[in-house]
Amino acid sequence: MHPFSVNIDNGIAELVFNQPPVNAFNCSTWAEIAREIEGLGSDNRVRVIVIRAEGRGFCAGVDIKELAADGNLIVAVNKGNYDSFKAIHRNPKPVIVAVHGFVLGGGIGLCGAADIVLASECATFGVPEVDRGAMGGGAHLQRLFPVQKVRHMYFTGEAINAAEAWRLGAVERVVKREDLREAALQIARTIAAKSPAMISLAKEALNGIEDGNLEDKYRWEQGFTLEAYRSLDSQEARDSFIEKRDAHFNG
Repeated sequence: MHPFSVNIDNGIAELVFNQPPVNAFNCSTWAEIAREIEGLGSDNRVRVIVIRAEGRGFCAGVDIKELAADGNLIVAVNKGNYDSFKAIHRNPKPVIVAVHGFVLGGGIGLCGAADIVLASECATFGVPEVDRGAMGGGAHLQRLFPVQKVRHMYFTGEAINAAEAWRLGAVERVVKREDLREAALQIARTIAAKSPAMISLAKEALNGIEDGNLEDKYRWEQGFTLEAYRSLDSQEARDSFIEKRDAHFNG
């Protein structure tokens, strides 16, 4: 089974993740996701992009097992994540992300890069990076949530639910799981009916007035992921996760 599918209908492109058990992607799949989103952005048939998922949750981020087996792959994973998030944020087409279940790690990056986020009632947002021996995701998380909330989530690894995400303004709507796709398509249809040229200009203008450069901020963070991966604690964090045991840190 391919890890994602794409369908284009009436100006709306749907990219649907479907990689059991948790929609966690290896470095080659992240690179493929980036290429696909970039391609949809230059496809004249597409006016709006909707990203959603099948399965237990939206996206659990990167494939920790791949990194536990070969920590050197972190460079390729970092690039795949960076390119995927940039492909959304800098895409000339609006990107709507509709999430359910767990939204973790790279899943946060996809949401934080998006123009509009919808969530099912069962959705939870979290950044377990510290517990996995990595960094990254704070720039995109801070595009969703206030600074102190981001730090609480980052330092503790605790997730927040869809209702709290809506209260904090990150999520446009919270709906039942069975209504999520239609809710996203409803917004997409409204946007797709407008002038593509005007929408593209609007997105470029809105990106330009944001506080700082999202891609530069994320690139800064990724340097700390590489630094983290040189520590024994980072390897222990990944090993304990794979082996389903408590981590034992020297420090």
